[in-house]
Amino acid sequence: MSNHEASALSLHPRTLSLSGARAMGFESFLIALAVVLPVVAHLVGAPVRYLLPMHWPVILAGLVYGWRGGALTGLLAPVVSYGLSGYPLPHILPSMTFELLTYGLVAGILRERLSLNAFLSAGIALIAGRIVFVLSVLVFGGAGTGTIQYFQSALTPGLVGALCQAVALPFVASWWIKQEQTYKNGKKG
Repeated sequence: MSNHEASALSLHPRTLSLSGARAMGFESFLIALAVVLPVVAHLVGAPVRYLLPMHWPVILAGLVYGWRGGALTGLLAPVVSYGLSGYPLPHILPSMTFELLTYGLVAGILRERLSLNAFLSAGIALIAGRIVFVLSVLVFGGAGTGTIQYFQSALTPGLVGALCQAVALPFVASWWIKQEQTYKNGKKG
């Protein structure tokens, strides 16, 4: 790789490093957002099964801060939320934790390590997370006796929200990364 190619890559990274106080502050913000958005949605009576408010910051963390940031947000968001609010409910907490961990991890790996575009990374992460959710519900329980009905009511409403995430979050991630690069370049100059 020539010096010109290397400098072009460093000017426009696919993801940001999850090191330093600023990055950790933003990562903490994404975790907090993943905890607060569902609470606000519940309080205002928004259709959380359609909007999937906890999922947005997790996928965004993977697209912006790579697999480490995505996995950290995906792991901590449901656990912290449960500790503070009791939601997600205990019978679904393990499955949702694995699902969200998968979203962040896969989006981050595909974006950071495999250099896939952000739209494809988000889309594949959403599919992988839903597969992990279904498998973990089957392993840990939570569906009760009406398994097919449970999956229909748990997964179908979120299809529109997931499509919106796959379309919108890559734009937000790109904007975020550009803002951080501008900030870093301004500090150097």
